Amino acid sequence: MTAIRLATMTVLVAILAFTGGCDSTTTTSSTATQPTVGLPQILRSGTVRVCSTGDYRPFSYRDPQGSWSGLDIEMAHDMATRLGVRLELVQTTWANLINDLDGKCDVAMGGISITLNRAKQAIFSAPYLRDGKAAIVRCADASKFQTLDDIDRQGVRVVVNPGGTNADFDKEHLLNAQIVTYPDNNTIFEQLAGNSADAMITDASEIRWETNQNPQLCGQSLDHPFTFEQKGYLFPRPATTLQQWINQWLNITQHDGTYEALSRKYLGAVIGP
Repeated sequence: MTAIRLATMTVLVAILAFTGGCDSTTTTSSTATQPTVGLPQILRSGTVRVCSTGDYRPFSYRDPQGSWSGLDIEMAHDMATRLGVRLELVQTTWANLINDLDGKCDVAMGGISITLNRAKQAIFSAPYLRDGKAAIVRCADASKFQTLDDIDRQGVRVVVNPGGTNADFDKEHLLNAQIVTYPDNNTIFEQLAGNSADAMITDASEIRWETNQNPQLCGQSLDHPFTFEQKGYLFPRPATTLQQWINQWLNITQHDGTYEALSRKYLGAVIGP
């Protein structure tokens, strides 16, 4: 048994002892039922299954050849290494994210915003990054779209990917602008560059990444976003042992240089929770 696997088992024993000590229920059967989700199941199977959309740079990207990259993809590899198990990446969509947690994967990773609605259906890790909604527009039109009120006007076309918090924001806050749904989040910014849309509301972290790749596009309200958000990892509701282990792992990575290096690589600065 490797040192990493031994350390993981030690943490698991401590977690199970703690949770067991807090539960007054006794088991009358001589053989306890084996958990079907969470840390014990991952260690038994030797594989951790991570759901990710693959369409949300700089956190998660799957190219046409099937190769994955991004801040959270590298974090997933680090997590699997420290667990001593194999990593299996499972592609999902924003609309199916919660449903795919039920049976298809052990944890969802990839720039997932912590929301109260999602927290009704699943459980989150501790936050690892702060963020917020801002706007991305063509630089040539930046002077026309400096505030949310400038964007929420008749005749302004706001493009959005379906099923996530961007769509939720637009539905709640844009009462006058025309909302244009576009299904492919990997190519959605081409709609702005090609003048098929005027603006997009998305996370400031994504805007910083995209404007570095495309000099035609500029971010608005990046330093003072329209909302306050944090990102975390998402688990099926019964998987509390995995949640506790990942919270410990996140704390370690934020103090041993792992997260700092990846944040600088993908975000251009160290942005924590």
